[in-house]
Amino acid sequence: MTAFRFRALGGAALPLALASLALSAPAQAQDAGTIQIKAMGTAVLPDGKITRVITDNIGLPALSQTRATDSVVPTVAVEYFPSPNFSIETICCITPHDVRGTGGLNGAQLIENAIILPATVTAKLHMDLGGGFKPYVGAGPTHFFIFSEGVGATAATLGATDVNLSDDLGFALQAGFDVPLNDGGLGLSVDAKRYFVDTTATFRAGNAVALQSRHKLDPWVISAGVTFSF
Repeated sequence: MTAFRFRALGGAALPLALASLALSAPAQAQDAGTIQIKAMGTAVLPDGKITRVITDNIGLPALSQTRATDSVVPTVAVEYFPSPNFSIETICCITPHDVRGTGGLNGAQLIENAIILPATVTAKLHMDLGGGFKPYVGAGPTHFFIFSEGVGATAATLGATDVNLSDDLGFALQAGFDVPLNDGGLGLSVDAKRYFVDTTATFRAGNAVALQSRHKLDPWVISAGVTFSF
């Protein structure tokens, strides 16, 4: 699984670079009816910890906890502007994750290659600060579709033969900015979302439920890439 690491820029290099880019970029208003396509690289950084144990027929060790692994994937977003400062956006991506044990389950391989499709729609308010620099905030509903999950090696040795992570509704908050790079519709976008969504993990041994627990996913989703408006 690909790991994701942040690297801080020293001193004031990042703020100065962004300010310089914003001041030098051509002004580009988003007229009503504009469509913007974004091609981005995205880091998905979930939580995955247990919030409630519903059924425990295996005897979990004391202080058992879990975490979900990070993932870095390409994403595409489509955005429509009904007015210059308001837009509706949806994204398309799938992200693979494993679930590992921590605490009393430290090092346990519990779930392999769970694929999440985060169907999300956000309403966004854009603020034109001049010079083409347009920060925005947004919010909207999400539905996590989770599939392809497999039983991890440790869970299998404990007798688990099947595992399921439930699909669930949630909510997303969003903030970021767009900067035009030329007058032909090309631009730069940086975006951050925080999702609030849970899932229920059910491990079965044959037809019997061996373990069922509720988990907080709540991923941070950080994206950057290019945009094209028309």
